[in-house]
Amino acid sequence: YAWEMTAMAATPDPEFPCSIVLNIPFPNPRLATTALKAIQVDPELSPLVRRQLTVVPAPTQTQGLSDHDAQVLEVRYTATTNRMLRVAVNGFMESLKLVVEVMEQLDTDVLGQQQQHGPGLSN
Repeated sequence: YAWEMTAMAATPDPEFPCSIVLNIPFPNPRLATTALKAIQVDPELSPLVRRQLTVVPAPTQTQGLSDHDAQVLEVRYTATTNRMLRVAVNGFMESLKLVVEVMEQLDTDVLGQQQQHGPGLSN
């Protein structure tokens, strides 16, 4: 699956000047929401990092490549330093990898797509 990473140009909180937005596409709202729920149960360990998870509609160009129900897990991080931001995002990516691997192994929607289109969450 493809994902997009965007560094935010300006943040409203001067105490958390470092930020990044990750957009992780999923083929349908249920899988995106499942990923959100699985990841958000683990809070950020450091008070120097803030994370916000939401599910948003996929952009039109992503929808054209896959199902019209595609959704994006949007993850917004802010941190006091670039190092804290990097450590937090690395931890998130490890968690996301595990969630996606479990979906690929156990989820019926993903299994059906794999049989039709090969491995992976997106077409």
